[in-house]
Amino acid sequence: MEKLWAPWRMKYILSDKGGECIFCHALAQADPQKFYILHQTKAGFVIMNIFPYNSGHLMVVPCRHIAELEALTGEEHLELMNMVATGIKVLKQVMHPQGFNIGMNLGREAGAGIEAHLHWHIVPRWAGDTNFMPIQADTKVISQFVADTYHQLKPHFPHQKG
Repeated sequence: MEKLWAPWRMKYILSDKGGECIFCHALAQADPQKFYILHQTKAGFVIMNIFPYNSGHLMVVPCRHIAELEALTGEEHLELMNMVATGIKVLKQVMHPQGFNIGMNLGREAGAGIEAHLHWHIVPRWAGDTNFMPIQADTKVISQFVADTYHQLKPHFPHQKG
């Protein structure tokens, strides 16, 4: 039997999955880098997914703690979609993906892991990034540490806040 070591997953396995919203918690901290926040505006922020589907997996999250897409104001819709576009632009510039999966899961039955706080996923894709591992070994291989990806992407996001 082959083994794939992924010791960084232990943090997730042992983490408390209940309690405070992880997005609200990350936003309330004084050090955005500690929670891999790449960019923030009045309406929302771009944050790295620390348990990514692929290297460069970003999330765009409204600052307000809301679960329903229709609860966003027109201004929030526009600003958040602009943040999605900025995330794509930066990923294209820095990581050169050949495609993207962009979406949101609304409700637990739709696959939402964090259903109480609306968020978009931006997952960069490359030819060959899916191989036999998920099928044969039920394992996804992530090719870069999240911290390394953060430091690679951060300089390319606008430096404004609020």
